[in-house]
Amino acid sequence: MAIWLTENSKIIVQGITGSEGTKHTLRMLASGAKVVGGVNPRKAGTVHEGLPVFATVAEAMAATGADVSVIFVPPAFTKDAVREAIDAGIPLAVVITEGVPIHDTTEFWAYAVSKGNKTRIIGPNCPGIASPGASNAGIIPADITTPGRIGLVSKSGTLTYQLMYELRDFGFSTAVGIGGDPVIGTTHIDALQAFQEDPGTDAIVMIGEIGGDAEERAAAYIEQHVSKPVVAYVAGFTAPEGKTMGHAGAIVSGSAGTAQAKKEALEKVGVRVGKTPSETARLMREVMQAR
Repeated sequence: MAIWLTENSKIIVQGITGSEGTKHTLRMLASGAKVVGGVNPRKAGTVHEGLPVFATVAEAMAATGADVSVIFVPPAFTKDAVREAIDAGIPLAVVITEGVPIHDTTEFWAYAVSKGNKTRIIGPNCPGIASPGASNAGIIPADITTPGRIGLVSKSGTLTYQLMYELRDFGFSTAVGIGGDPVIGTTHIDALQAFQEDPGTDAIVMIGEIGGDAEERAAAYIEQHVSKPVVAYVAGFTAPEGKTMGHAGAIVSGSAGTAQAKKEALEKVGVRVGKTPSETARLMREVMQAR
């Protein structure tokens, strides 16, 4: 089992003819994902890397039955690309683009809500979503882990890859990179709920980082709604106060948003928190070995 992305998912790529779109389309195809076409209004009617290119998401969906769009367009055009995907009613839009203005993200997220939340948005500024052995939508390497029964939700792309690799002998149902911007479409809580409901997921790894209160809110949700074991890691224990670190959302103000505060909130509700990514993997290994 997997969440949101399965072996039956049909993927289109908005921005398929650009350098990043082309590179990762080929990589997704090589991994076995069902990429069925792309979107570029200036090149509609052509064939790119063996795939048909359509003028709009709606046309691509009508012709191919696509239910996932992976978006590789420049930041200035991302808002319009996501709104187009929402208008077409595609169930899942994975926004890889980095550097999207926060007000643009806020606008297309609110637009999705106004349209009834029919389109799940993952990202922006994220590595995407991978269900090992089934499908891969985004830039997560397909060969670093195996299918299994651990679910992973992470703000950090590189830490996603590290945990997937370190726990490759147990494997993953789905790994979701939600991105580290201050405003994102899919949250830790959304993924926790989906993994809790997924019969193919036995335990959950949650990777957070300094800034905001997403991890504290996730802790409150876990206490009330998650019965499966959760192991977590919070990046940024050594970050200086008031300095943005990497992701646009990773900024600490006073005691709010610190790694220590997040660690304490999670441990208070029974989540085991590793001090390093490798220790987090070891804690999850103990959970899985005990099952």
